[in-house]
Amino acid sequence: MNLTVAITGASGAILCRELLRALESDDRVERIHFVASENSLRVIAEELGLSGRTGLLEKLLDSSPRKIQQHADSDVGASIASGSYPSSGMIVLPCSMGTLATVANGLANSLITRVADVTLKEGRPLLLCIRETPFNRIHLRNMVLAAEAGAIIFPVMPAFYNKPVDSTEMARQFAARVLAHIGLPQPGAYVWKPDE
Repeated sequence: MNLTVAITGASGAILCRELLRALESDDRVERIHFVASENSLRVIAEELGLSGRTGLLEKLLDSSPRKIQQHADSDVGASIASGSYPSSGMIVLPCSMGTLATVANGLANSLITRVADVTLKEGRPLLLCIRETPFNRIHLRNMVLAAEAGAIIFPVMPAFYNKPVDSTEMARQFAARVLAHIGLPQPGAYVWKPDE
């Protein structure tokens, strides 16, 4: 698989970190294109204590990336901005309400939103892991618009039936649910088995 992962300026940087770590170690994934919005950098700094764009992947992974390539959100000429570039889909985790609005209304004014637009027009999976509460009517309308265009609205709602011991485990299990949804079930992912 060849995926694009984007992080935007909503709370939940730990979720993207765990998703990237899972993808980096998954042999079924050949390449990951990573894009961090400007607003996400502040969230990453505040929530994870990691600052700056330089060396961001190394900081998130705790190692040098083997198959993740980072792009600037301003680089609308990147390979992933074209529908002719072979891609298996895109995950935006977390997806801010601003990014949702931009995608839902087809504005494509940054690399993240351009790739999302291309993903939709090519009929590829686009998972928007929205992170906000409560929703106002504008949020709800934008979710419907995006879903009608083909996006999968995948709200950040961690599960508790697996009795997570900390926020990292919650983030890891949520990332596993996202990856299972695009055909990449993860080892160690909790699966509900009510009959046991």
